[in-house]
Amino acid sequence: MNAILAPIGFAARLRLDALELPALAAIWGISFLFMRVAAPAFGPLALVELRLALGGLVLAPLLWRARAQFPLRLWPKLALVGAINSAVPFVLFAWGAERAPAGIGAITSAMTVLFAALVGFACFGEKIGTRRALALLGGFAGVGVLAAGKSGGAGAAIGWAVAAGCAAAFLYGVGLHLVRRHLGGLPPAAVASATLLSAALLMLPAALAQWPAQAIGARAWGAALLLGLLCTGLAYALFYRLVARIGAARTSLATYLIPLFGVAWAWLLLDEPVTVPMAAAGALILAGVWLARREAQ
Repeated sequence: MNAILAPIGFAARLRLDALELPALAAIWGISFLFMRVAAPAFGPLALVELRLALGGLVLAPLLWRARAQFPLRLWPKLALVGAINSAVPFVLFAWGAERAPAGIGAITSAMTVLFAALVGFACFGEKIGTRRALALLGGFAGVGVLAAGKSGGAGAAIGWAVAAGCAAAFLYGVGLHLVRRHLGGLPPAAVASATLLSAALLMLPAALAQWPAQAIGARAWGAALLLGLLCTGLAYALFYRLVARIGAARTSLATYLIPLFGVAWAWLLLDEPVTVPMAAAGALILAGVWLARREAQ
């Protein structure tokens, strides 16, 4: 009987994985829409404070269960990783969301893979082969196309928002190496909670100082709550569930889909146009990501 049921169970898991992977990309993709809606009302600092705190609290039960593995001496390191890998990138993306369409942030976020390769080469002695070198060139060409383009319906330059998104992606690339080298062996979801909550504590004074004086509308509040609870807390939980079941390499395929979902959500729900520079830049960056991943495999 077990032999008969095993293939059925395996097929069910495959179908579940096939649904959960694009669901994760869709959730992370819509985070840029929520930032676009909420950032003008809250400001970047207050919005990110809510995102960090809510996301960390969603995962807090996993941190509590693994608390014996998190002695006090580890928390300064967790706070540093939280600042580099969460707080500052989140602020940069939120700052950019005040100034440019949501799709811009989604496209630049895909540069994380390329920056991780560059940081590994520059700081940790990792090799960059021909494919990764081409991948980096293609990715940076895409950034140039995106920064030089016009968007938003009013012809406004989006260069500063592109720069902020690329800086955030660079910090994500640094954070990947820091987590791998200094926090390896710890439960990943618990690490995510610890770094998010540490970052929230670090940012709290600045967020309170910049908290908006005016009343915040229900639409902005809804976007902020979904950004923290869904796109940060629950998305991390889904991410680590997939990593445990199908491995990090296959889970990272969501990287290809995040820009597509980000642009699609903004087009569908915010009526943001999809411009030729956005499409060309996205194609160049995703081609670079594909090349970088092929060499890494």
